[in-house]
Amino acid sequence: MGQEDLYRTCRLCPNLCGVDRLSGVRGRCGETSNIRIAWAGLHRGEEPPVSGKNGSGTVFFSGCPLHCRFCQNYIISTVGGYGMEVTEDQLAKVFLGLQEMGAASLDLVTATHFIPSVTGALETAHRQGLNLPVVWNSSGYETVEALKLIDPYVDLYLLDAKTLNSSVAGVFCGLPGYAEAIVPVMRFLKRRRPETRLEKPEGVLIRHLVFPGTVDSTVSFLHWFADNFRHNFRLSLMVQFVPPRENPGFEPLPEKDYSMLLELLDTLGIDGFVQEQDDNEILWIPDFTRDNPFPSGFADPLPYFLRLRGV
Repeated sequence: MGQEDLYRTCRLCPNLCGVDRLSGVRGRCGETSNIRIAWAGLHRGEEPPVSGKNGSGTVFFSGCPLHCRFCQNYIISTVGGYGMEVTEDQLAKVFLGLQEMGAASLDLVTATHFIPSVTGALETAHRQGLNLPVVWNSSGYETVEALKLIDPYVDLYLLDAKTLNSSVAGVFCGLPGYAEAIVPVMRFLKRRRPETRLEKPEGVLIRHLVFPGTVDSTVSFLHWFADNFRHNFRLSLMVQFVPPRENPGFEPLPEKDYSMLLELLDTLGIDGFVQEQDDNEILWIPDFTRDNPFPSGFADPLPYFLRLRGV
């Protein structure tokens, strides 16, 4: 099946919209077949194997198959959100420009709904000298069929596994079916990437965010992860939940629960990373309408991206 066919009856994510995105119809992702990116540059906020010393060469794609109620990137993930159209050739130049900046990796954020175009841009960039390790950074809400298309190009998967509980998924992910969709994805990745070596980096690094009031769901997830994947994947446990557009009274994770989860990780033999609980941490939401959406010193925009943007 050609690239155009993949967009013509789109089934690139578990929503299986089947719409003709080539004709300008938007899928549930909120996007047509025209590639849109919101920002590109060096980003120092990912896990150490991804960021390295200089930062990851990060490309944030507009749109998203999920519509999480509290998405930190809602300004670009919602239907009609912020973003700039680019061609495949321009996207390839973005990739190469990030390499020239000294990026530790090429970090592709939420690109599931543009997989046919991303593979084309990667092919072009590789022919022109791209040799960065490619990180597939996504929500985990994907189909195995779509992942098979991008898998030959990926070195490290950096995937969310938000929850296995359909009720929690319904509240926080916008789709109860998220909990069901993540299981075959992780099993597929175990077959394709049975070993993770973060020093390269290659393999699978799973992110799990503890949602407010759902610590029991996290405990269940960690037991399931340990039983099925602890010898294959690494885990990044994230505890700083930030409601971006409203504050509906969610409380930070209690210290006792945080300590309990740390002990549980040790007991279960799960290796990886844990986000530190810091009550004095300044919470922020990226503003992608700015040249640098992140706090000063946290990221550097790609000059070529700024030129495309007309800055």
